[in-house]
Amino acid sequence: MRGLTEAGPDRARGGTQAVITVGAVLAAVLLFVAACGTGGTGARDEGPAHASAVAGAVASPSPTPHGGYRRVDAVSLIKQDPKVSATVKRELKPCSGDDYPVDVSYGDLTGGSVNDVVVNVLTCGDWVGIGSFVYRDIGGTYENVFKAEESPVYAEIDGSDLTVTKQVYDTDDAVSNPSRETVITYSWKAGRFAEKSRHETDYSKAGGDTTVAPDN
Repeated sequence: MRGLTEAGPDRARGGTQAVITVGAVLAAVLLFVAACGTGGTGARDEGPAHASAVAGAVASPSPTPHGGYRRVDAVSLIKQDPKVSATVKRELKPCSGDDYPVDVSYGDLTGGSVNDVVVNVLTCGDWVGIGSFVYRDIGGTYENVFKAEESPVYAEIDGSDLTVTKQVYDTDDAVSNPSRETVITYSWKAGRFAEKSRHETDYSKAGGDTTVAPDN
């Protein structure tokens, strides 16, 4: 019993060191797992969705672990695109610093190996959409396969479909209260976006008047 008593302090120190070592290893593992859990696997760059915060220019292309999602510099994409009107390019200015009013989403709309990119360009003051564009990766280069520049306009990814919302304002309408709204759904067919359905809402009538056009 005396031998065990005398050996106690050394064993205790050894045990303490072992606990510290194990704790450090566990902490490193937890940090690694946490980093992997927030590694940019989302399908949307944070930016103004109609009237939210401003998104800055997106970083250079960077594949995700899944290989199908590649972030793009949306501002450069718009400015260098010959299909984008001079009006939209002229209005695409930083709201503050290097923050541009662009909203960028990624998703599989055209069945390509790399996710398509949907870019909405908005105004700084009231977040009104002035242009919506879809880019498809073709041989490593993004090409404009859809555009809508009839402001106000906003495009979103709905599953494998593209939905485009267009609002109509009468002279005395506030920005938050359009008189009419049209939501058009497009699907990718034969190398282009074809209209699938159209949903129209007239807010100027009491109770609202909604009509739905048949699918194409």
